[in-house]
Parts: sequence; C-alpha cells; structure tokens
Amino acid sequence: MNKFQALSRKTFSYFLILAVLFFSACSETPERFFDIAILNTNMINDFASPDLARHINDETKEFPDIPSSKKKGNEAVTNITNKILYLEQSLDKVKKLSVSGDEEQEIKALSTSLYELVIPVYKNEYMAYAKLCDAKGSQSAKEVLIKDIDQKYGMRFEQNYNRLMEKGKAYAQEHGIQVNWGQ
Repeated sequence: MNKFQALSRKTFSYFLILAVLFFSACSETPERFFDIAILNTNMINDFASPDLARHINDETKEFPDIPSSKKKGNEAVTNITNKILYLEQSLDKVKKLSVSGDEEQEIKALSTSLYELVIPVYKNEYMAYAKLCDAKGSQSAKEVLIKDIDQKYGMRFEQNYNRLMEKGKAYAQEHGIQVNWGQ
C-alpha cells in the first residue's frame, strides 16, 4: 500500500466518523422529541378558558395598600406579547424536528396545527382583550371577547389538544418516558 492509499483510507475514516456524528446529532432522542412536540404545549393548555382570561386581567390589578403593585398600564399586553414570542419559538422548534416514522410525523403535524391555531388568536383576539384590560375597559366588553374566543376556537382547540395528548401518552409509554400527566 502506498502513501496515497493510506492517506485516502485515513481521510475516508475521518469522513465516515464525522458523517455518523452529524447524522446522530440530527435526530432527536425520543425524550427531546417529546419535550418539544408535546410537553411544550403545556403553555397553551388554558387556551379559550376563563382561567387564561382571568390571568390576563389579573396582570392589571393594583392594590391601594401595596405601593409595589402600581402598574404602568401595559402589563397585559406585555404578557401576551411575551407569550406570542414563546409560542412562535416553540412552533419553529416543532417544525425543525426530524422525525423517524409515521407516529412521530403524526405527532409533529398535530403539534404544528395546534400552534398554528392558537398563535393568530393570541395575536388578534387575546391582544385586543389585553389592551382592553390594560385600559381598564368594561367587564361586559371583556366578557364578549372571551365568549367569542371560546365559541370560535374552544372546541377545535380542545379536540386537537386531546388528540395530541392521547398520542403523547402512547409515545411516552412506548419509549419509557416518565411523565406526570397531572393525575
């Protein structure tokens, strides 16, 4: 064997090692896939619920006895803006997931559709609600917005979220991922 053949084999070996490392780094572990596609949706599990509306409105509450509770007047909008940013980052992470098999492809599609359902509602309806809360708008106007969100999106969200959780439970069990499902 001459020097060129030895060098070629060595170069090929390095290339092969780098390729294996690259491709193993590109596929997520089941735990990482689960965290990104399923677990991160916990941030939206209160979507179209009175709890979320109450939380947004509570951002604007001041207490006369507590000077530190004095508000600037943009707390609810800031809260929604931050949530939108987080949800957009989460959606981006879901879209970038590599999948291995039909099960992961279905979970990825369900997770993606869930984010694509709620993000525009946060940008529009929940942002309008937050602005109303920050402006100390009327309770009846707030209730109309929240009722509208629930009627338009609540059932579809709940169905999609429940389907994702069913698939997530099966996926976690199949891959031995320990999850506390709040039971």
